[in-house]
Amino acid sequence: MKNVVITGGGPAGMMAAITAARRGFKVTLVEKNEKLGKKLFITGKGRCNITNAGDSEDLFNSIVTNRKFMFSSFNGFSNYDTLGFFDELGLQIKIERGNRVFPESDHSSDVIGALNRELKRLSVDVRLNTEVKDIIVNGGKATGVVVKCSGKESTIQADNVIVATGGNSYQSTGSTGDGYRFARKLGHSVTPIVPALVPFNVAEDWESDLQGLSLKNVSIVVLDGKQEIYSDFGEMLFTHFGVSGPLILSASSFAARRIKEHPLKLVIDLKPALSQEQLDERILRDFDEEKNKAFKNSLDKLLPKKMIPVIVRLSDIDGNKKVNEITKQERQKLVSLIKGLELTITGLRGFNEAIITQGGINVREINPTTMESKLVKNLYFAGEVLDVDALTGGFNLQIAWSTGYAAADHLDM
Repeated sequence: MKNVVITGGGPAGMMAAITAARRGFKVTLVEKNEKLGKKLFITGKGRCNITNAGDSEDLFNSIVTNRKFMFSSFNGFSNYDTLGFFDELGLQIKIERGNRVFPESDHSSDVIGALNRELKRLSVDVRLNTEVKDIIVNGGKATGVVVKCSGKESTIQADNVIVATGGNSYQSTGSTGDGYRFARKLGHSVTPIVPALVPFNVAEDWESDLQGLSLKNVSIVVLDGKQEIYSDFGEMLFTHFGVSGPLILSASSFAARRIKEHPLKLVIDLKPALSQEQLDERILRDFDEEKNKAFKNSLDKLLPKKMIPVIVRLSDIDGNKKVNEITKQERQKLVSLIKGLELTITGLRGFNEAIITQGGINVREINPTTMESKLVKNLYFAGEVLDVDALTGGFNLQIAWSTGYAAADHLDM
């Protein structure tokens, strides 16, 4: 019986371990934390967005970096295969808005529990509190790993090694870039890593006045000069440092590398359902209803209460001015402001707030069908350690499931 050592007990590592054990391999799963799935436990705000139930086009269109690389592994183990896999493990699931898939209990611990039970049933040798220090290569082939546990180092011999150590985000969960170090030592290149699916810092001082304000049904555009790099419709949130929320997190994946070079512009349309002309007519109607009302008290039907003082300030219209005295030019400026509220993006929040890492092991050096290294035989990579990332909605976990399965399914028997 051939054996395989898997480094990293996250989603990709656990999927690889289960798949390899089902194929008849002797499997050793090495995890430096005190338990498996530590990062999986906090995904989806503790609910665990397992995958996305959209069609194959949705799946591929969600990939931000190296989409073509995922073609084979997505076809080999699709989101529907993931649904079937967890159903087989007895996990009850539900599908929510945006085709997001969650455990019916809303507890990520139930997902981890189902995986743990299957690992135990398959007699996978799970070694917790054990850190992989090095990967052994002889004659161009991976033949084992050096591990450290309780201060002592030892060697685990293997016929195959799968590296599923995660990225660099949420470092408190153990994702500290170990896989990048292993890969570089073995001759692989690692593309620059940056935080992704992460909030933005902004320059404007008035933004902090909106802290805690959540906006629904707004649209945003992110501009690099005149070039549009991202646009979408949905929800966002103002924070004490800038902006966050689903729209912003997705935008960050497209802005991550550009923002290192210079600031970007974020433009928010607060009323995307209305054209400029329709919004102007709406404002005129509101003004006509109470002609003697002060401007600062006239926008309560149009905007959230917390936003009104900011819009009044940015409009340069005297807040005490009666609405029947506001000129057409002033009103048009107000319309433009509501349809195009601008913020200057100065940077990203750090890895400690990032959901995923963008960048990683160069996929040109990895076989996209097998996940095997093109440089070292019997060495495979899976999950976030690879230079592949996607938008929010369960897509990044699907990358982990698919690549973990692909690696284990193509191990040399």
